[in-house]
Amino acid sequence: MSVSPGLDERAPDAGPAAVEDAVYLLPLRSPAPVADETWQYLTRVAAVLPVVVVDGSPPDVQDAHARRLPTGVRQERVGTPPPGRNGKAVSVRHGLRVTDAERVVVADDDVRWDPADLRRALRLLDDAEVVRPQNVFAPAPWHARWDTGRALLNRALGGDWPGTLLVRRSALPPHGYDDAVLFENLELVRTVRARGGREHVALDVLVERRPPDVHRFLDQRVRQAYDSLAQPPRLAAELAVLPLTAAALVRRRPGLVVAGATAVVALAETGRRRAGGTDRFPATAALWAPLWCLERGVCAWAALVLRLRGGVPYAGTRLRVAAHRERDLRPAGRPAGPAPDPRSTP
Repeated sequence: MSVSPGLDERAPDAGPAAVEDAVYLLPLRSPAPVADETWQYLTRVAAVLPVVVVDGSPPDVQDAHARRLPTGVRQERVGTPPPGRNGKAVSVRHGLRVTDAERVVVADDDVRWDPADLRRALRLLDDAEVVRPQNVFAPAPWHARWDTGRALLNRALGGDWPGTLLVRRSALPPHGYDDAVLFENLELVRTVRARGGREHVALDVLVERRPPDVHRFLDQRVRQAYDSLAQPPRLAAELAVLPLTAAALVRRRPGLVVAGATAVVALAETGRRRAGGTDRFPATAALWAPLWCLERGVCAWAALVLRLRGGVPYAGTRLRVAAHRERDLRPAGRPAGPAPDPRSTP
């Protein structure tokens, strides 16, 4: 699919259009050179702010990428992460070390920001230390619509977790954040909040994301369920899905299952209607939510088993911790709650 309409077509050195004191970090690990569409997209992003590709691909792939770098895009090479480390988090931490802009956009390689939305999200950092936008799959094959059910439920309950975040560098400790966790976005946000930073969940900033292929989608099911181990109330709800459904069917009360599915659809529809979501999510999107709930009810138990066996397999290693509790990340002696904003001090 082509890059989103509305992308700025000006050259990367467009001068006044460039955003100052900001950088776009793309952690990249690809077994083969990425497609031309990715470089076309990065060319357009580089018209807005500098782009740094932190490339952990095999050396020959890194070489191929180096030959394709557009103007305004810089490559930083990293090696294979140590065992027990999250490769994406390792790359982001490296990117933070080799850049110095205050405002940092972290985005997976499947994220496709529209420049107008990117500028608007960067402005949100004027009143927050970390901004969490929302993703919408484009295009949307069946497995993307399936996962959209999850996104809508998350939007109804506070906000989805996207493949891109914006953060103020000064809101993070010097080392960045822990890279020995699976749910690296949650770890980053909790690290900021633990230091008194404010989070803004930008429900109305919807960023396109390219869906994975079916094989990768299926491979991610249990690993994504493992993320819930960092959110105990959510995990408890997910673990309850399977036994409650089984109990209703054993007692020959299918009406309870239908009622539960209807409630899930209604909740997902609430998420679809929040903050202009009806303009980006199709009217049938909420109907996929019960299927996702049933899948998650199965995968949550599989994730729990993996936790008892030492962690979830990840890139040839195992990660035991999904994310740390916010109170465990809080600096010694710092009370809970946001710190005073130094920018508002006379």
